[in-house]
Amino acid sequence: MVPLPTVPPRPAEVSTPHTPVLLGSLMREVSPVSGVWLDGTLGAGGYSRALLDSGAERVISVDRDPAALAAAASWAGDYGNRLRLVEGEFGCLDRFVDGPLDGITLDLGVSSMQLDDSERGFSFMVDGPLDMRMGRKGLTAADLVNRLSEAELAMVLRSCGEERAARRIARAAVQRRTRTPITRTLELASVVQACLPRAKPGQSHPATRTFQALRIAVNREFDQLVDGLEAAERVLKPGGVLAVVTFHSIEDRLVKRFFRQRGGLDRQGSRHAPPRERMEARFRQKARTPIRPDARELTDNRRSRSAKLRVGVRTCAEAGQCDRTTLGLPALPALPARSLGQ
Repeated sequence: MVPLPTVPPRPAEVSTPHTPVLLGSLMREVSPVSGVWLDGTLGAGGYSRALLDSGAERVISVDRDPAALAAAASWAGDYGNRLRLVEGEFGCLDRFVDGPLDGITLDLGVSSMQLDDSERGFSFMVDGPLDMRMGRKGLTAADLVNRLSEAELAMVLRSCGEERAARRIARAAVQRRTRTPITRTLELASVVQACLPRAKPGQSHPATRTFQALRIAVNREFDQLVDGLEAAERVLKPGGVLAVVTFHSIEDRLVKRFFRQRGGLDRQGSRHAPPRERMEARFRQKARTPIRPDARELTDNRRSRSAKLRVGVRTCAEAGQCDRTTLGLPALPALPARSLGQ
């Protein structure tokens, strides 16, 4: 049996305070704040509280994780009826509003609260069930690791995690599960570590990309992102602001291409293809390049190292459906219909 990782697990009861990434930059980009906003990824509430404290009349805070909504109860009362908490997915955020919005914020990825809870199964640094569901429903990461074929599992690791050793890791996981199912986070981390060179000082843990890929696939994060961007276009009023913070190169690429396409800036493509009709811009980007954390934030908050902020301003053009073929959504295998635990 492959030995478990030598990195000592962090006790589950020791929590790391969640620091909102790029909060200062985001607030500078969206100021002045007024009217009704939607925070599509409540998390620990950093963006929601900043918006309310900066002048938002009301904020609708959405999260698929019941734990995030329960944690918000400790401070939500301070804002009275200016704050509305909603359990749901930001991919259908237009269902939670009763009129045009002045702004929307999306902070993608996993929160420190989720990483620190060993029972959620997001972390490869502490032992827990191989779960990774943000909403506590549907397939778990263990379902994918134990039920997908070698080729399908490799596709998930490559498409969602950009893992170069995807085939090698998938083959090792399939071989390991023939003896006993892989149901714990440290079991999977040990399989991955055995496939890859030992990380050098300053490098990320060898299991980082594998865990990231499984989390993204379990929670359908790429589809959720595009659904949410389209929904934002439908509900933002002219002049409304959409601010998105990403932590993954594929996420950032999707947001970049969405703003480019919906800004009427899509390239023609092949010169041999029929010319495309220029689309009326639905968004105007505040900057072509993303905003990144400065040196101080990188020092104070290690989680910010891969963060990028992109901001778009809604125009008067009628909303529509984006062309997903030009966004480059990664291809994924058909996932099992139901979890074995259901």
